[in-house]
Amino acid sequence: MLSSLRRTPFWVQIVGGLLVGVLLGLVARTQDVSWLTTTMATVGGIFVGLLKAAVPPLVFTAIVVSVANLRQVANAARLATQTLVWFMITSLIAVVIGLTIGLLTNPGQHADLAAAGTSYDGTTGSWLDFLTGLVPANFLGLSVADGALSFNVLQIVVVALAIGAASLKAGEAAEPFLGFMSSLLAVVQQVLWWIIRLAPLGTLGLIGNAVATYGWDLLAPLATFTVDVYVGCALVLFGVYPLLAKLHGLSPAKYFSGAWPAIQLAFVSRSSVGTMPLTQRVTTRNLGVPLEYASFAVPFGATTKMDGCAAIYPALAAITVAQVFGVPLGLQDYLLIAFVSVIGSAATAGLTGAVVMLTLTLSTLGLPVEGVALLLAIDPILDMMRTATNVAGQALVPTIVAKREGILDLEAYHAPRGRDVLGDEPVEEDEPVGAAA
Repeated sequence: MLSSLRRTPFWVQIVGGLLVGVLLGLVARTQDVSWLTTTMATVGGIFVGLLKAAVPPLVFTAIVVSVANLRQVANAARLATQTLVWFMITSLIAVVIGLTIGLLTNPGQHADLAAAGTSYDGTTGSWLDFLTGLVPANFLGLSVADGALSFNVLQIVVVALAIGAASLKAGEAAEPFLGFMSSLLAVVQQVLWWIIRLAPLGTLGLIGNAVATYGWDLLAPLATFTVDVYVGCALVLFGVYPLLAKLHGLSPAKYFSGAWPAIQLAFVSRSSVGTMPLTQRVTTRNLGVPLEYASFAVPFGATTKMDGCAAIYPALAAITVAQVFGVPLGLQDYLLIAFVSVIGSAATAGLTGAVVMLTLTLSTLGLPVEGVALLLAIDPILDMMRTATNVAGQALVPTIVAKREGILDLEAYHAPRGRDVLGDEPVEEDEPVGAAA
């Protein structure tokens, strides 16, 4: 039976977990089976926790090794610059789509502030968060909050970039250290491979808990806003991204078939950082981006490239909150929303999801931050589509840049997807993530 499961395509396993999770969630909600809801929440939480626990060593070792390997890549500075520019271009397109949908549908006209059913602790974002977020309080920016280990990915990236650059400067003396980093990266990738294989169970728990916990009672007062977020993300995910791929001479179908495992996992896990190992795997293995470049671009994108959370969502949310509180917005306000959305994702990198990005947008516009409480109740439902859009963009931009620079492996990009969609041969269980990139 185990052998048959291993031969089942990974996407089929994910879809199976999703369907079973929906069914169990409906049972738990309609029959009020509290122990089932608790079990699914625990299973989903353990899976996300395992992914997040593996992120710090993955990001650190991958970036140190990739910086050292960049000496083998021509125009490394040009690659980094193009990556950042395309992050900003796609974010600008996404925020324009969000603003347009919001102006056409007026999502805040029928929203009920009392429907939030939750409270907001008043936490706000500021532009100084970007500077403080760059400086780690300790070696890797690790901390313990409420008994759980937390980390700031942006700080890990900064430390790893510095150590990688220092290793290059040290020259031959750093070779043993870089050899150890390469070996450690291989071990971490193998552990991640095992964790990712648990994704069907994680999907079952996460989706089942979401269905059991959140119902139409919370969505109804904000139905227009909810639909707007999903439509806006869908336009970017299935419209803008395929168009950009096509304009660069790349098959949109091949892009989706290659990136879909990461997009799928992002939807159910609601974590760009937690999905990052799989995003890097499909970007290198399925889409043909060189590992030396992808190991820099994907972690960087996981902290700063958020078209769903930092562009579409805050644009729609700002319009919604303004309409709820009767605050008129003018042209300069819409331009400010666009500016904050394009630049602000870097300012909130490593902080808590889209909430801090939203408070940054509202406070910059002078809108009541109490409006955050209105949207928090349905945030998990919105976050699934937002995160899927984020991750799709994090895979697309390195692919586009690699194509523009002539370093994309077109044979790998256009290869048939007859293998397991993760890119591993069914009989090669122990192949580490990204090993064949």
